[in-house]
Amino acid sequence: MKLKNITEIAESVGLSEDDIELYGKYKAKISLNVLKRKPQQREGKVILVTSINPTPYGEGKTTTAIGLSMAINRLGFKSIVTLREPSLGPYLGIKGGATGGGVAQVLPSTDINLHFTGDIHAVTSANNLLCAAVDNHIYHGNELNINPKAVMVKRAMDMNDRALRNIVIGLGDGQRGAVREDGFIISVASEVMAILCLSNGLDDLKERLGNILVGFSYDKKPIYAKDLKVHGAMALLLKDAIKPNLVQTSEATAAIIHGGPFANIAHGTNSIIAIKMAQKLSDYVVVEAGFGADLGAEKFVNIVSRKSGIYPSAAVMVVTTKALKYHGSMGAIENLTSENIDTLKKGFKNLEKHIENLKLLGLETIVTLNRFPHDTAAEISEIESFCKEREVEFAVSEAYELGSEGALDLAQKVIEVASRKRKINFVYEDSDPVEEKIRKVAKTIYGAADVQFSKSALLGLELIKKLNIEHFPICMAKTQYSLSDDPKLLGRPKDFVLNVNEIRINNGAQFIVAICGDIMTMPGLSKDYAALHLDIDEDGNVVWV
Repeated sequence: MKLKNITEIAESVGLSEDDIELYGKYKAKISLNVLKRKPQQREGKVILVTSINPTPYGEGKTTTAIGLSMAINRLGFKSIVTLREPSLGPYLGIKGGATGGGVAQVLPSTDINLHFTGDIHAVTSANNLLCAAVDNHIYHGNELNINPKAVMVKRAMDMNDRALRNIVIGLGDGQRGAVREDGFIISVASEVMAILCLSNGLDDLKERLGNILVGFSYDKKPIYAKDLKVHGAMALLLKDAIKPNLVQTSEATAAIIHGGPFANIAHGTNSIIAIKMAQKLSDYVVVEAGFGADLGAEKFVNIVSRKSGIYPSAAVMVVTTKALKYHGSMGAIENLTSENIDTLKKGFKNLEKHIENLKLLGLETIVTLNRFPHDTAAEISEIESFCKEREVEFAVSEAYELGSEGALDLAQKVIEVASRKRKINFVYEDSDPVEEKIRKVAKTIYGAADVQFSKSALLGLELIKKLNIEHFPICMAKTQYSLSDDPKLLGRPKDFVLNVNEIRINNGAQFIVAICGDIMTMPGLSKDYAALHLDIDEDGNVVWV
């Protein structure tokens, strides 16, 4: 399709040429002044798109979110879809791109999937400036008395590379610095990325960056980024990255893409600034939260809503027949495209738990089947009946094949459900001890029987008490494939123990990360990964080989 000039897209949502900074013909940054200049306009309603526990096949959550937004526009309302920026790690690894599919995409997809406007590179640079400053400070006399063995920040890169998870730095003749253990995390799991997404503006960004807990001195005094006097330069590196990116859907409606935290190892939602900006410019803001409702949706409510006051008016729960049969068979059957009603119905247990969780969070829910050609009328009827029995709205989406036309029923039901009054419920209180917050999420949202803390995690809990930051919300880092911390426990596992192996403090982002099970903040590449099949033709187009 022929793309419209991004100035036309901007004009369609009330933005002037002075409100945007062009990155070529089809991409633009939106000025932060837009938030200040449009305070009088009624804020658009937020629609949160989530899913059941995803499978390795993908459920089409992004495609559904884009199709829904396009369909709301088709019905005569203004809607903007807000998405996270794709990370190069998954794009070149196993997951592929994150721009939707079929005729429900955000464009230009290749640019968005690759370097886009450089935001993730800026996050990487800001993070690594801080790391370099720490080791440089130690090298030049260590005035702050930093204990090299107590440095907590890790370097970052936007690539899957398991060899960098644990490294030793400072080797070599004449170094005279500290030889110490270090490691890399993927950039989208970094605290800098979380800070970018949770900040309300440049001043807030700089303050949060300054509050990053770097480590401790030999006398156990906490050392922060502001003690190294580098937070101003970090903010400078992020001066453009903090501005949301405007692109278009495949039907030339507006899309804002900004920030990229994963939901399995970070909080999993695009930036607060992007959502608030979209609220000023539209009637309905469609927000995609990462992975299943046990991760992205839970964190949206307990972290993003708590911190920003942005409360969803409705939630869309995306399912596929393949995913339901995958959960129903506990991953045992290979042919997921043939009709299998018994296995499908067994998979309803996973869907049922997610519906319960969204109701517990206070969210009105529409279960949406992302329809594939192999789905049968009998399978669709079973899913619809299951939802009706639980008094939950159901809609079929064919956005992949038909675009907005294939999501009109979903859009109409979303608009109706979003008009109902609702009250958001938090799973835990700010005043709860961190250990209790973790237990409440584990037992209430995951269905765990109990939580087991490692010795390292218990030391982390004690440190949090000493730092007087128990009021922070928690960000659970666990597998996306299961309600538990074991990716093999599909469906709706019960009587399991959630293992918390580590506690990390994101003091600048103002949340506590609980590392559960065998979760890695630096992914690795599989034997047959996506980059082996990507190429470019003489016209500069992506080719899959």
